[in-house]
Amino acid sequence: MSYPGDGRLPVVYVRGYAGGPSGIDKAVDDPFYGFNEGSVQARVDGENRPLFHQFESPLLRLMIDHEYQLLVQGDQEAYLRRQETRTVPAATIWVHRFYDEFAPHLTHEPATFSLERAAESLFEFVQLVRERTGAPRVFLVAHSMGGLVVRSMLQRVIPDAERVGGSLDAALAFVDRVFTYATPHGGIEFAVGFGLLEKVRDALGVQGADIFGPRRMREFLTPATVGLTDEFSATRLPAGGFPPERFFCLVGTNATDYAAALGLSSRAVGPRSDGLVQIENAFVEGAPCSYVHRSHSGRFGIVNSEEGYQNLRRFLFGDLEVSADLTGLAPWGSPDDDTVWQLETQMSIRGLPVVLHERSTAHLCPIQIERPAGGTDVRPVPIVRTYLSSQATRPPDPRNDAAPSQTMRHVLRLRLLSLRAKGGLLSFLDHLEQAEDWADVLVVDIQLTEGAPPRTWARWGSELGVPLRDWAPDPDVDPALQDEEVADGLWRACVRLPENARRLLGEQAAVTITVQGRSTLPVAQTV
Repeated sequence: MSYPGDGRLPVVYVRGYAGGPSGIDKAVDDPFYGFNEGSVQARVDGENRPLFHQFESPLLRLMIDHEYQLLVQGDQEAYLRRQETRTVPAATIWVHRFYDEFAPHLTHEPATFSLERAAESLFEFVQLVRERTGAPRVFLVAHSMGGLVVRSMLQRVIPDAERVGGSLDAALAFVDRVFTYATPHGGIEFAVGFGLLEKVRDALGVQGADIFGPRRMREFLTPATVGLTDEFSATRLPAGGFPPERFFCLVGTNATDYAAALGLSSRAVGPRSDGLVQIENAFVEGAPCSYVHRSHSGRFGIVNSEEGYQNLRRFLFGDLEVSADLTGLAPWGSPDDDTVWQLETQMSIRGLPVVLHERSTAHLCPIQIERPAGGTDVRPVPIVRTYLSSQATRPPDPRNDAAPSQTMRHVLRLRLLSLRAKGGLLSFLDHLEQAEDWADVLVVDIQLTEGAPPRTWARWGSELGVPLRDWAPDPDVDPALQDEEVADGLWRACVRLPENARRLLGEQAAVTITVQGRSTLPVAQTV
């Protein structure tokens, strides 16, 4: 069977931490390791009645939206080994059942759980899936600790494997893209105990929880060919290894809906978390990420959410990256007035019932705008990164029947707030809680037409004069933005902030929109 050239690679799911033997037994009882769980939410309709939205589960939605086959039947490895090479469909979903060999009720003499062993068995499984499907690489999708299993495979197991000759970048021959939900890339820390809880956890290793501490992370993320060094950083992918741009981190910001592991409540981790993983520990440096108001697991869990799935499918299958940055900043005021600027951002996409990315003061994760030192310019402030597929099926544009296209609408909500400190301490003498200095929405329409560069329109909501859903760019009145980038394969344009915002953030302050193709790897790459 030939590999489909539509971007659909095998998807391998890797679940998170199950705890001790009883938790492992519970995990292995589910053939899908929990990735089949969905959720139901309610919102109010026009007559104040509950309106239900059902999310079927990430596995089922891949089958519905992208026509994947779910081949989690019996023993996956035994099934694959019975098949001939290149006879299994590539557009298939698999679950890496690494806990099976550690489950008391499945094994007479189960071994003690080892993250290193889980990473080694993942590599064995990835090779088997790749060989039997004929796909050049696989997609890896992981929740929580599963992301550390994936990273251990990428950073330690594959570089140490004899067949790849100790190369750090050899993982690219097996893995195309990695998506992690709420993974503690920087470990798990506690907001109470002044570091004592971490020391006890790491010293005793109760139920294997020391894997979330710096010593064990250094061990399972460092290849033997390199050796342990003092330069190790848990949140950084090694230079020359798996590229950060192929690694996406979904960060949860709801700390109130999850009873954390080890018998501790989410209060032990702190409010700037998903209930178990602190926000600053949930991403890899340099990797794209989105923030969603979801918890680590439970009723409003990040995996069984529409927000998570929509970010997942765009990252896996999108061949265009769209980013928005705040540029040309010169914040109002002088350095000695101690004004602190915070920016709230929110991205909505037409047709989706959820917000795809949100950073706000209410969720304790606004973007901090730093004041320039010594008169230097403020660095661009990233607002959002998302992905589009130029190959997606689209209805014809009614204004141009000869060119099948679709205008995709993204709306960015920006809200600027200021705080004032006195002597380094926040002052409430002149404070106005949640009273913004400026707020607006930027409506961005992107039209993709086969064989042509993207056409993009952008307008501020305060300038429209009509409801957002009723506005459509008129080519005679609203010309498309002009490309300001001379480099090939890159499209860039600046949209100046409204005048009242420029008084606060600088006369040159703008939202810079960039659209670029994502790098592809050779199909016929073998190791």
